[in-house]
Amino acid sequence: MYSPKPTDAPCRNETVPAIATQGLYKRFGDLQVLKGIDFKAHEGEVISILGASGSGKSTFLRCLNLLEMPSAGGLRIFGEEVKLGASGANLRIADRKQIDRLRTQVAMVFQNFCLWSHMTVMENLLEAPVHVQRRNKAEVRAEAEAILDRVGLLDRTKAYPSQLSGGQQQRAAIARALVMKPRVLLFDEPTSALDPELVGEVLKVMRDLAAEGRTMLIVTHEMAFARDVSSRILFLDQGQIGAEGPPDSLFAGGAKERFDQFISRFSRG
Repeated sequence: MYSPKPTDAPCRNETVPAIATQGLYKRFGDLQVLKGIDFKAHEGEVISILGASGSGKSTFLRCLNLLEMPSAGGLRIFGEEVKLGASGANLRIADRKQIDRLRTQVAMVFQNFCLWSHMTVMENLLEAPVHVQRRNKAEVRAEAEAILDRVGLLDRTKAYPSQLSGGQQQRAAIARALVMKPRVLLFDEPTSALDPELVGEVLKVMRDLAAEGRTMLIVTHEMAFARDVSSRILFLDQGQIGAEGPPDSLFAGGAKERFDQFISRFSRG
């Protein structure tokens, strides 16, 4: 299966945050989803983003990669300010080349896999590095094979997504993100679309990535996983940061009433 290789993780810069937001807002029509979030993630941190449905977790994650445009606020990636301009109710991308470049550093894994159905697993992995990053195809193929071997899919390189289980598809999606050599990995509820018996195989890969020292932001409902793997918990409550801190202190109870109420629902289940 997957064996950690710490030397594969990018070198850390502990002084400049990997990602930082200042007063981040997001509105959909009359609905204010994010309400002024100030946040920093440093290299090597594994941050689990928790919260009830509708609290803004996925919206926040998508704003970090500008798949959703914030309505107001600022965003920095490794100290570089993302250039945004005014455009009605939301900001707009002011420098498309900058965004394309920064997105190669911040890769996202979606809950519904988002593999290209008409491409094989290998073709899915080759597409962006070869055609977007302009990297040598033979070199990328060799890297892709090594990554697929590490996530247990080397024997499925010629398979199409429809021929894979949900867990295999999500592992292929993680491999596709890794082959881009990102400095940050964003996971948007990566196990929510999986049957229960397939969740473990995806969490195993993510645990090993965390053990490598990868910088990861994970929207998840897997409470035991979040507690065990995270260096920090970010709890969103109605579009604001309701609690933040090391998992041991937050899960011990008594830190924030709303977080305690949220966690208690899982304990009762």
